[in-house]
Amino acid sequence: MEPLLSTSAQQKLLDQVRDVIRLKRYSHKTEQSYVAWVQRYILFHNKRQPQEMGTEEVEAFLTHLAVTENVAASTQNQARSALIFLYRHVLQQPLTENIEAIRAKRSKDLPTVLTIAEVKAVLGAMTGTPQLIAELLYGTGMRLNEGLQIRVKDVDFGQQQITVRDAQGNQDRVTVLPQRIVERLQAHLVLIKHQHQQDLDQGYGQVYLPYALERKYANADRDWIWQYVFTASNRSEDPQSGIVHRHHLDPSIIQKAIKVAVRQVGIAKKASCHTLRHSFATHLLENGYDIRTVQELLGHKDVKTTMVYTHVVNRNGLGVRSPLDL
Repeated sequence: MEPLLSTSAQQKLLDQVRDVIRLKRYSHKTEQSYVAWVQRYILFHNKRQPQEMGTEEVEAFLTHLAVTENVAASTQNQARSALIFLYRHVLQQPLTENIEAIRAKRSKDLPTVLTIAEVKAVLGAMTGTPQLIAELLYGTGMRLNEGLQIRVKDVDFGQQQITVRDAQGNQDRVTVLPQRIVERLQAHLVLIKHQHQQDLDQGYGQVYLPYALERKYANADRDWIWQYVFTASNRSEDPQSGIVHRHHLDPSIIQKAIKVAVRQVGIAKKASCHTLRHSFATHLLENGYDIRTVQELLGHKDVKTTMVYTHVVNRNGLGVRSPLDL
């Protein structure tokens, strides 16, 4: 009979996964998802010890996700990454290179895109910091988390550009800073700097730094340039270090604000924060910018990913006018 994991042994393994993730400075969000996938994998195999399993069991689990649970390809890929991490970095038992699970089907749906008029209507229905962030997302093509994680040093008003750090694929990229929001963004930073000084005066003012920079550069976590541009209204305890930080704004605040604005202006589309990124790319192509430029601004590794927006520009695939419109 295969050895089974007791509840305490399972918890110990999950704690080991957390420790290695934190050692490698992965995000808290990644930690949560990886731990959850490891736990699901163990339960799927009736609490068998992962050390006694391997590629075959991983393939069975991933196939189950695709065939039985009908998950999206991105979800299956995340589970795959979590299990590869478990075996390679925690158990020190790397899996074989080829994991031959049945792959989940990638969605072939075109991304939802708003017209320029619709974007203006949505942004006009918003106010305050959520409006500023939404304008930044549309004006730069950043993902929501990328926009919320920018720090003061990443905004270059002189060069009119923003550096997006550690984006998907752990690569930095540069995108345009919309001139239209410069004045309001500068005014926002004045308020945030005042808030930061108050935190310092009260014995706080630390911010999370990536890759253990707080150990490399003394007091860097209190420097103004490392602070988030869009900060949370309250300080909170970092779940990994236990240090009280002022983190960036919670993504749900912006998601809810955009959802309310879309509903308020009566747009019958399933629009979200990411829709602003899709709209940014599509509108650039419509205005004559080449596909390579758009690819760089979005941070896509493969131009094929960016090419989907050419199909959005020509919704019917050929750019043909209906005879009814002739």
